Amino acid sequence: MVPPMDCEIAPDAIRIKLGEDEYAVLEYHVEGNRIFLDSTYTPDRHRGRGVGGMLMSAAIEYARSNHYSIVPVCPFAIEYFKKHPEYGVMLNKGD
Repeated sequence: MVPPMDCEIAPDAIRIKLGEDEYAVLEYHVEGNRIFLDSTYTPDRHRGRGVGGMLMSAAIEYARSNHYSIVPVCPFAIEYFKKHPEYGVMLNKGD
């Protein structure tokens, strides 16, 4: 799994540039060895094109490379992990 080339990872968000002033954004925060996927946003005209999946791919790769377990909080992230059980090993099972 490779994040998109136009993916920017900031200390609190992952952004994918979609146009001159348009971004898809996954906001997160880290507590200890856990990354909480707090919210996702894709502009309406870009929905249904796999952009949310690209955000999730980038988040999973970021979590993996930093040895974080994932806590999906936003509805999109929760549904993503239900549809992709192969990433279940990345989920935080509780401490």
